Amino acid sequence: MLTTAHIDRTVQTALDEDAPSGDVTSEAFIPETATARAVLRAREAGVLAGGEVFAAAFRLTDAATAVHLERADGDRFEAGDVLATVTGSARAVLRAERIGLNFVQRLSGIATLTRAFVDAVGGTGVRIADTRKTTPGLRAFERHAVAAGGGSNHRFSLSDAVMAKDNHLAVLTARGLSVTEAIRAARERIPHTMRIEVEVDRIDQIEPVLAGGADIVMLDNFTLEQLREGVALIAGRAVVEASGNVTLATVRQIAATGVDVISSGALTHSVRSLDLGLDVEVAEA
Repeated sequence: MLTTAHIDRTVQTALDEDAPSGDVTSEAFIPETATARAVLRAREAGVLAGGEVFAAAFRLTDAATAVHLERADGDRFEAGDVLATVTGSARAVLRAERIGLNFVQRLSGIATLTRAFVDAVGGTGVRIADTRKTTPGLRAFERHAVAAGGGSNHRFSLSDAVMAKDNHLAVLTARGLSVTEAIRAARERIPHTMRIEVEVDRIDQIEPVLAGGADIVMLDNFTLEQLREGVALIAGRAVVEASGNVTLATVRQIAATGVDVISSGALTHSVRSLDLGLDVEVAEA
């Protein structure tokens, strides 16, 4: 999902935004011949994601800059651990510093939060999945971070799978159309390899959706009792996904209802960037 070409294109855009006409501070203060060694150090425990993105910020600024990643994406670390070292032109290191940190801090925050959710449902067999509630332009980056944290990725885009949500169903209902027949008709229009998911917010919507042949039924904002009832009603006829109001405090209880997947937009849209620091030592060449 996260290719080198995609990383380079996005990181270069961020670098251009941050220094459209150069880094006037470093150029004014730092001798051109100065070299620097910088250490990426964790200031709190977490899970790493975005190591290659961090490295790209320095590589694209100056190809002669060397970045050695001490940990791989998905690795856990503790406060004080060294995650990477950077050596090269001091001006280049200082110019790329903030962009490299912005990416690795946010992505590691996502991976760390995802790992907490995954750990919370450990042993249940339930998958923790993300949603399309991602930062525009950074979906591949944030989805990569979810995977690094042990989570699963939902459909990447609107082009990947049929997923009828509440507003789709509202349009059908307003036109007096049958949800069951609409699902069957949709099946005829899509490739045989594509699955159909339908979101419901009431128990009475489940049977018509199953009658249409939906592969996945999303139970949206159901109470724990309603989730158990929905799982029993579906009885293995479709994959059951729970979504809505999922928190670390509730995710274990949701998993215990028997659902197969729990999706949460909070993994990407409400995450806190992890506290990572880059300590730079500058010396004359």
